[in-house]
Amino acid sequence: MKKLLVSLSIALSLLLVTACSGKEDTASYIADSDALSLGNSAAYMVSQVVDQGMEESYAANVAAQGADPAPYANAFESWKRAKEDIGEFLGVGNLVSNTMEVDVLGNMKKGIIEVEILGSDHDAVLEVMCERGEITSITTNVRYSFAENMKKAGLNTLLGMGTVFCVLILISLIISAFNLIPKIQNLGKKNKVSPTEQAVEGAIAQIIEQEEAADDTELVAVIAAAIAASEGRTSTDGFVVRSIRKRARRWA
Repeated sequence: MKKLLVSLSIALSLLLVTACSGKEDTASYIADSDALSLGNSAAYMVSQVVDQGMEESYAANVAAQGADPAPYANAFESWKRAKEDIGEFLGVGNLVSNTMEVDVLGNMKKGIIEVEILGSDHDAVLEVMCERGEITSITTNVRYSFAENMKKAGLNTLLGMGTVFCVLILISLIISAFNLIPKIQNLGKKNKVSPTEQAVEGAIAQIIEQEEAADDTELVAVIAAAIAASEGRTSTDGFVVRSIRKRARRWA
């Protein structure tokens, strides 16, 4: 298996370096046959590395050769995510698109090659992007049916709208709770009376009691004088007014 991976890596490197379009005088696109071979090698390389769990060692090997291992590490992660929907990898199909440019010497400059990936559950498209003669990205994009895309779009819409409504409800509850803050503050003030406030309230209560007592005393003196006058007495000695009750007046 390691020999197979080494062979795939060598083939991929050779295709990157020596790909040509058959024209020697002007720069053009890589031939479709060469583009398909490059996509085929990239697909089998990524599939075999992931299946064997050799992602880290392959990236380290790429770094040891002086190349950037990040595109390959991203390629392995993209294949892992897509593999759940692809199912079993059955092989490479047709060439989807080819915009890979080559210079007059046949070396690749920049562009994108897309090849069809055949799977047991879903097909996919492997996209190989090159810049300045080096691979900058290998991405696997699963092909979904129209019904599956509409289902995902509907779920995403419902999730987004549900999140918005939940946030709006939460905001409305928070705003309505602002009305309770003054009531809570007033309740705390009623429960917590300072000594100064207690002294003031006590003094006010005493003043009210004294005023009520003074009013009662004056009223008793007036009534006693009226009773004495009605009986022809000159003083109120000899009787005591104990209580005063209001009597309903009756008209003849």
